[in-house]
Amino acid sequence: MKMIDVSAKKITEREAIAEGEIYLKSEVIGLIQEKKIPKGDVLEAAKIAGIFAAKKTPEIIPLCHPIPIESAELEFYLEKDKIRIVSAIKGSAKTGFEMEALSAVTAAALTIYDMCKPLDKDMEISRIRLIKKTGGKSGTYVRK
Repeated sequence: MKMIDVSAKKITEREAIAEGEIYLKSEVIGLIQEKKIPKGDVLEAAKIAGIFAAKKTPEIIPLCHPIPIESAELEFYLEKDKIRIVSAIKGSAKTGFEMEALSAVTAAALTIYDMCKPLDKDMEISRIRLIKKTGGKSGTYVRK
């Protein structure tokens, strides 16, 4: 195993967008909206966890390059039976931000799970995936 050599690559502006879903009971989603979950504001905690995870990605994913994150954003879309989580990570680097965006979504979903587990044992985290990436030699990728 080895960390991929990126020393000859050029620094370019890059962005990665990832998303995932966590399915919950509609009553729990209502409590999240009303900020009545006993542990506190679920979405704010999940946002902080997601940003923290993006910044710490090289510490938890073996052989992942440490790269300078210049922007990290998370958005939450509450639906009847799920919360869709979208992360956007940007910066200028020799390699992309895909792992950071995926880590952000994952940590945010796990934080929601942790904060709501006393109220819903049937939660399910799913469909964590890259939606778009820009920059670098391979250019732009958009999921179809």
